[in-house]
Parts: sequence; C-alpha cells; structure tokens
Amino acid sequence: MKMPELRNRINKDELKLRLAHESIERITLSFYKYVKIDDPKVLRDQLFKDWTTLNCFGRIYIANEGINAQMSIPKSNLDSFSEHLYRDGRFTNVPLKMAVDDDGKSFYKLAVKVKEKVVADGINDPSFDAANTGAYLNAEGFNKAIEDPNTIVVDMRNHYESEVGRFDNAFCPDADTFREELPLVVDHLKGQEDKKVIMYCTGGIRCEKASAYLKHKGFKDVNHLQGGIIQYAKEVKQQGLESKFRGVNFVFDERIGERITGDILSKCHQCGAACDTHVNCNNDDCHLLFIQCDACANEMQGCCTPKCMEIAALPVEEQRALRKGKHKNDEENLSVYKSRLRPNLAEIIKASLSIEK
Repeated sequence: MKMPELRNRINKDELKLRLAHESIERITLSFYKYVKIDDPKVLRDQLFKDWTTLNCFGRIYIANEGINAQMSIPKSNLDSFSEHLYRDGRFTNVPLKMAVDDDGKSFYKLAVKVKEKVVADGINDPSFDAANTGAYLNAEGFNKAIEDPNTIVVDMRNHYESEVGRFDNAFCPDADTFREELPLVVDHLKGQEDKKVIMYCTGGIRCEKASAYLKHKGFKDVNHLQGGIIQYAKEVKQQGLESKFRGVNFVFDERIGERITGDILSKCHQCGAACDTHVNCNNDDCHLLFIQCDACANEMQGCCTPKCMEIAALPVEEQRALRKGKHKNDEENLSVYKSRLRPNLAEIIKASLSIEK
C-alpha cells in the first residue's frame, strides 16, 4: 500500500489566520549546504516529521547535491531544532543565518520539497565541480575588496532583487533566474579572467555555485561574500562597519524585503515615485511581483493594472470561472503577466485612462 504523502492539507487563508493570532515568538533563519544526499525523499520525509513536531514553518529544497532552507522557528524550539539538524553528520555545524529585519512570521506553513537541484543552474557539463568554490570574504574583507577600483563586483541575484538593493558599483545581470545569470556574467567578464572578482547574493548559496562556475571557466581570483547579504548586514552592525550595500535585501518569504539602509534606489512601477516596496498583485490569478507606493496601492487597490482591479473586485466564484476559461498566453488578459514579461505598468494605466476618457 502506498503511504500518504506527508504535507500540509489546510488552506493558506486558515494558516495565515492562525499565524496572525499566534502568541509565541518566532525567528526567521536560513541555511544551506552542498553535500551528497543519496536518498533525498527519505531525508525529506524525516525532516518534515521532525520539524512539524517542533512547529517549524518554511520552504526547504532537498536534492542529491544538498539542502537549501528558509524557515520560521519558535524561539523556544531553536535549541531543539539545532540539535535535530546537527545530529545528522551531513549538516553538523552548518551555519544558521538569522534574518535582519524580522518578526518571525515569514512563513505560514512547512513545505519540504525534493528537487533535481537545490539551485537550478542549467549546467550540464559533467566536468564541472561545484565543490571547487572561490574564496570566502567576510564583511570587512568584502568592504576592502570593493574599494579597489580594479575589483569586479558581481550581483548573482535576479533583476527584481538588485532593483531595490545592491552593493556599490556592482554588475547586476538583467535576468529573471540564476540559470540565465551564469552565462550573462561569464560573457560580461570575458577577457578579464585575471582580475579579482567578488560576488554576492542573499544568503550565499547562489554565489557558492557561481564562484565554482567562474573558476571552471578560467577565472583565477574568484571570491564570494560568506553568508551573503544576510550575514554581511549582521557583521556590519556588530563591528560598526560602513554598509556598502544600499537599500533593501529582497527575501523569498512573506516579508519580501528586509531593510539594510535607508537608501531608496528604485521607483514605483506605476507612478514613478521613489519607492522600494515589492508587492504581489491583489488579483489572485496574476500575483505579478512589482514595486508599488502607498498612494498607488490605495488607488489601484493593490493591483497592477485596471484589468486586474476589475477581476479582483468580482465575486470569488466569478474569478474562478474566469480562471477556468482563460487562455494562459492571451496577452489581452492582463491577469497572466509574469515577471519575465515585465509589463510597463505606467503605460498600461495611462492607456486605460485615455480609453475611459
């Protein structure tokens, strides 16, 4: 008999309501490790059971190449969580990175998934060695390196992440995925294989693999920020260093972003006002990720376009009926926008207003 899959079966609205009324204190943390895992499914089921018992939430990916986790853990269970994790020799003393700007309510359920890779990279070269990584730099070392005009600084995150926060003078690839970024970075750095390269990302996992890939491509002096922006922000604060990262660190949980400095580097995608608040469109069938100021959020009711406002205002049953009947590639239906299409929201709104007049 097939065993039932271990997973959450309660709808997200109920889970979010429960989280909102929780009285316990939570901590958001993340960790990763590239390590050989022979049977990811067995580990997945065991971690799901262990962490459910400890009332942990989060998003965890497990693959043959390792583990990548972002989690919300009751503060009272943190020691037990660490003991459970470190008991497995593959994860002994793996660094746990605590969030910078955090109330702990970053996730509302536990999702542990088996993936082909913990970071999808598009690399199919059997001679590539992901373990042959570049050198680590702490916050102080990164700051010193970034001050050298001959150093090349590379942001290994997606365009919507670097849009709201980045290091001074960094090359920020115009890409939506890590898979797209790798060849863009190699192409951008072509001919500079002997220069010092320093890389950074949110928590370190993407840079770990990217640094190995650059070395594989012949770059000699490859370095990456240990623990990513999350650890950098903590070290800067603890050691009284200048933060050369400006703005908001985009994070992949309910918070969406954690502020590192007061600098606002981006603009509202709808009106152009200075703003770095990412939101998801309030139309449940769209959920486009975009930047929206408070004034536009009020005027547009949290939606990205007038069309999505119309859909979001419909009764739930009518919205469901529309979803069943819509064509996913119909560009006339503005509810199907995804980040890779990057619609010009200001122009769409302007055109809509012109039609109404």
